[in-house]
Amino acid sequence: MTARPIGFLFDVISPYAYLAWCRVHELAERHDRDVDPQPVLFAAMLDAWGQRGPAEIPPKRLYTFKHVVRLADDYGIPIAPPPGHPFNPLLALRVATAALGTPQIRAVIDALFAAVWGGGPGSEDPTKLAAWLDARGLDGAALVAAAGTPAIKQRLRATTDAAIARGAFGVPTFDVDGEHFWGQDALGHVERWLHGDDPAVAAAERWSTIAPTATRPGSV
Repeated sequence: MTARPIGFLFDVISPYAYLAWCRVHELAERHDRDVDPQPVLFAAMLDAWGQRGPAEIPPKRLYTFKHVVRLADDYGIPIAPPPGHPFNPLLALRVATAALGTPQIRAVIDALFAAVWGGGPGSEDPTKLAAWLDARGLDGAALVAAAGTPAIKQRLRATTDAAIARGAFGVPTFDVDGEHFWGQDALGHVERWLHGDDPAVAAAERWSTIAPTATRPGSV
């Protein structure tokens, strides 16, 4: 039986998703797995679970930018600040959605992340994004046009809704055989799961029965 691919839930707005995308393929190859990219709207996840994004909390925003620069240096991954942040990622997510199932999907997502975190023009301007994709041997005009169709818009909404329904709350999330691992720093835990050496498996039932004894006003 062919092993299930590693689901990779991402939004280009997240620098952590960018770092994870640069690293997940090597891990997948070591375990004879494919990577199944799943564009999702992070803002919808935040709304669904009553959270605020890191960039919406001023001190956390600056810390996050410093943190990803440090991590990128650790991993030897080039990174540059986007033109603006937070920004509207819908065009990029719809372009990625339009490319799903095609042989170019990895190259398209590479290009989208590079447009945002690799010194590119960002991903909000359709003309600039199409030219950026064209320069990488992709059909930018066709991808941007497809991104504007009702079918692609609905597909992105459905993918996001399905991820939330499965309990995903952030990006990147790795879906490994139905088990969720959140954050680019969880790749080591993904590796342990794939080796059959995840200590949380035996402990999950006990930990899942813990009930809260106090709550904050307004908490979810």
